[in-house]
Amino acid sequence: MAMRCSELFLSDVRNDIVNMMKHAWDNYKRYAWGLNELKPISKQGHSSNLFGNIQGATIVDALDTLYVMEMKDEFKEAKEWVEKNLDFNVNAEISVFEVNIRFVGGLLSAYYLSGEEIFRKKAVELGEKLLPAFNTPTGIPWALLNIKSGIGRNWPWASGGSSILAEFGTLHLEFIHLSHLSENPIFAEKVMNIRKVLNRLDKPEGLYPNYLNPSSGQWGQHHVSIGGLGDSFYEYLLKAWLMSDKTDEEGKKMYYDAVQAIETHLIRKSSGGLTYIAEWKGGLLEHKMGHLTCFAGGMFALGADGAPADKTGHHIELGAEIARTCHESYDRTSMKLGPEAFRFDGGVEAIATRQNEKYYILRPEVIETYMYMWRFTHDPKYRQWGWEAVEALEQYCRVDGGYSGIRDVYSNHQSHDDVQQSFFLSETLKYLYLLFSEDDLLPFEHWVFNTEAHPLPVLHGDDEKKEEEEK
Repeated sequence: MAMRCSELFLSDVRNDIVNMMKHAWDNYKRYAWGLNELKPISKQGHSSNLFGNIQGATIVDALDTLYVMEMKDEFKEAKEWVEKNLDFNVNAEISVFEVNIRFVGGLLSAYYLSGEEIFRKKAVELGEKLLPAFNTPTGIPWALLNIKSGIGRNWPWASGGSSILAEFGTLHLEFIHLSHLSENPIFAEKVMNIRKVLNRLDKPEGLYPNYLNPSSGQWGQHHVSIGGLGDSFYEYLLKAWLMSDKTDEEGKKMYYDAVQAIETHLIRKSSGGLTYIAEWKGGLLEHKMGHLTCFAGGMFALGADGAPADKTGHHIELGAEIARTCHESYDRTSMKLGPEAFRFDGGVEAIATRQNEKYYILRPEVIETYMYMWRFTHDPKYRQWGWEAVEALEQYCRVDGGYSGIRDVYSNHQSHDDVQQSFFLSETLKYLYLLFSEDDLLPFEHWVFNTEAHPLPVLHGDDEKKEEEEK
């Protein structure tokens, strides 16, 4: 009987999560259809400058979630919008990284899940528009690109005109698939060249700084982070190896070598026994961990199986420790939602001490780690923690017009930021749904998730051979 109850409970929870998706989607459709994002309090569209004049970020980001949740009518209306209205011929500057992970990634996944040709066509068309970003002396791409003129530049605040590790390091999975689907090797060549540049450089203490100058090919400031500015570079080394059906030995070696250096130099334990990942600034540690860094628990678990001799259990344990620390960052707030960054100094542990770090913008990384830890350990606490997050999202982030971020998770009264981020539909709700689903829904042996939670198929060697034979 117990099993029967838990199955009932699971399907109820999944229904609750589908209803959250419906609430987010229906309100986006009602108040912001065709625009990038929704302002759920003012009930109007919101456009981030990250996407320039490209529109429809929420639609493209949500396609695969709608498909996986079997929201067939919504998927159909989203597909029709893409066919009729998704336009890349716009005169505006975009973030190469954001457009790649959300738009290229979203279109690729929608194609692989549904087989609808329009998604493949749009993905390749957009990929081609991004190629001029690589026209730099080293081939390390610009952060910003005008997709009409093809002129690129870097963020003015980034160390001496540098490109950012997490931005140019988070194109690999999508570009390998673009070459696979277009039969044009140029996309794969561009991202393999990035590896060449990185492998030629000396790494301080085996670590990869967050800044690299695309003209000189030299590192900028020696800042190292597994949070923002660094995070998904490491994730994509591991996932490139997994996505290649474990043939990309270079990606594998780069990942496990980097993890070794991270363990030595960045991973610390607080006096209260919480394992955390600090930030490295030219050899000095800042004992702060960002919400974005919480994805690393899932990454360590995902990489555990391929870890060097006898390290598998250690990597799983490391994943579990990071998951516990990140759960504490949630549990120690009034709202049971985690802050943007939390510190381990001056007697403070896993708590945000600065006002500008107390916000929660519907981010997925902690739930992402729960999902990976659940799949690898089946320890019920991860589902328990996921359910706590569902309850907190419903209590504090759900508003009449959708879901909003929170300005201060320690406060007793809600102050909303009035943005329903596209990644809430793409990542947060998808990872919650997968956490409460069976392991055979998007199983890890066949699918790798890009950093926006868009599933991309593992490219099995025999697929390539079959395709050759069919030609």
